[in-house]
Amino acid sequence: MKKIFYIVALFTSFLGFAQIDNIADGESITFRIHYGILTAGNATLTTQKTTYKGLPHLYVRGTGQTSGAVKAFFKVDDLYESFVNIDTGLPSFYVRNVKEGSYRQHFETVFNHDNNTLILTDKKTPANGSKVIKSVKGIQDMLSCFYYLRSQSQNDLKVGTVINMNVWIDDEMFPFQLKVVGTENLKTKFGTINCLKIIPSVISGRVFKEKEGVTMWVSNDANHVPMLLKAELAVGSLKASIDGYKNVKYPLKFTK
Repeated sequence: MKKIFYIVALFTSFLGFAQIDNIADGESITFRIHYGILTAGNATLTTQKTTYKGLPHLYVRGTGQTSGAVKAFFKVDDLYESFVNIDTGLPSFYVRNVKEGSYRQHFETVFNHDNNTLILTDKKTPANGSKVIKSVKGIQDMLSCFYYLRSQSQNDLKVGTVINMNVWIDDEMFPFQLKVVGTENLKTKFGTINCLKIIPSVISGRVFKEKEGVTMWVSNDANHVPMLLKAELAVGSLKASIDGYKNVKYPLKFTK
């Protein structure tokens, strides 16, 4: 259970560099995290248009909690925050503040894309202070990537698309490759909707059983809203299913 919300956040880690213009102010998407019929918890992503250092940004807030019987023996209360530059699609400031059982971690990251560096601060252990780390061009964080992915046009995000990406996770950078492998009509609690089926390649052995043990389905429209996330883990198959949404910019086309 310790890795549940790490996986959910990891699902959101993909692309690179472009203007974000299809995300509405005040959008909210919620997911039910489950093993089969057992609900393990929930996750929520919200957006708010704001400014950061005088520039237009999208403030993204992601939360995750265990619930019910799972919460009784393993409590998770995770918070992720990112300020994403609307004009470039790149993160300026990122927070990961997690409480998972007895585990605690609180990092803050400031990105400097002009010289490809970042400043990492360990807020959990202030004595560690801050350090400057060499980065790479176009680096994303675990939330900003998700909204960059969604900002891609339908011509740019289609079957056959392959994109390589570097993602900042915790206090390390990881390479990812994203592949759009097909389309599928997916059944959800709101009805059936046509989706793009996406597989990100991840580092095997760290979290997943296989190199390509993760699959994501996003709406095949201008929103690219995630409908289902699935990971094959060493402890079984975890899913995150869309459970609610509001203030999505374009109407979602569900059929009964």
